[in-house]
Amino acid sequence: MTNQTGWRARFAPTLWPKLRHAMAQGPWGGGPDGGKGSDGDSGSGAGGGGPRNPWSRPSGGGGGGGNNGGGGRSPERGPSAIEELLRRSRESWRGMPQAPGGKPLWLIAIGIVLILWLALTCFHRIGPKERGIVTQLGKYSRILTPGISMTLPAPLESVDVIDVEEINTIDIGSAGNDPDGMMLTGDQNIIDLAYSVRWNIRDPQLYRFQLADPDKTIDEVARSTMRAVVASVSLDDALGVGRNSIEQQVAQRMQQILDAYRSGVRIQGIAIKQADPPAAVNDAFKEVSAAQQTAQTYLNQARNYSQQLTARAQGEAAAFDKVYVQYKLSPEVTRRRMYYETMEQVLAGIDKTIVETGGVQTYLPLPEIQRRARPTPPVTPTPAEGAQP
Repeated sequence: MTNQTGWRARFAPTLWPKLRHAMAQGPWGGGPDGGKGSDGDSGSGAGGGGPRNPWSRPSGGGGGGGNNGGGGRSPERGPSAIEELLRRSRESWRGMPQAPGGKPLWLIAIGIVLILWLALTCFHRIGPKERGIVTQLGKYSRILTPGISMTLPAPLESVDVIDVEEINTIDIGSAGNDPDGMMLTGDQNIIDLAYSVRWNIRDPQLYRFQLADPDKTIDEVARSTMRAVVASVSLDDALGVGRNSIEQQVAQRMQQILDAYRSGVRIQGIAIKQADPPAAVNDAFKEVSAAQQTAQTYLNQARNYSQQLTARAQGEAAAFDKVYVQYKLSPEVTRRRMYYETMEQVLAGIDKTIVETGGVQTYLPLPEIQRRARPTPPVTPTPAEGAQP
């Protein structure tokens, strides 16, 4: 007790007045006399020289303490600064133009913008050949089928519409101004190929999110697959009859590779547009190709002629078989008929008539008689020179 009393006796006379003065002033300053405490002294008045609390009401009179020396009521205070600021803001909004119904135009404008935003970002029309990929805050959500669909407004959900039925084409080789068409065949020859790849989208989700660049991936797969297939065939096959087989193999292998990548792409077909040897030997190869085509033409003509002869011989054999059947039924009649038909064919072009009946002149000039019996065209005489018409 003695120690506590000694401590208070030493420090209380100097610290306690300063602490009371700081508590009386607060964070916004004190009253006119440096701020009295709440022990009957004047509070934070407005007539002093210190900073005034903006949250308090300003005094109505010229000054005066909290108790005003006599314990009476302090003068009526006005509104604070914050209330005055809010009042002025409301008055400024009331001064804006208003609609006939009494509502401010800015509220109507905000409503129209809100309706348009909802209509444009919530309703989506998907065509018959299209699909819509919905992403919710950047993450895949679902696929929209053809028709009118509804989603959450942007930016909560966004829709990416893609055409899944469109046939896309990639041209590779010299026909597409691409020098990467020189390839090595299986018999160590070089060939210049130009071809195109046709594809479309099979799975929109895989196509959009699985590969970083689907178009470039398809191009690279087509180039590598074509080189692998051409390296297994000969030059003659690549230049001529083996094109269809090459196209089918390339399309099949490309589909297998892209399915392993989960690309969501369907290969529609491969078309070889150009298959030529290198430019340095292109003329010689064209001559050889022309000679091969000429030889193939002669072979085709010979096959056609042999087929015609075979068909004629088979027809004659069938006719002879029919005659033989009739000959077996009546040999004498058939023999005489065959004789007459043969003599008719032999004597058809001879200008003679042979009559074997007795008592008849052996030679009758029937052809001469026939010629004389023909009417002769009339001859119009020409007028003599000097004759009067």
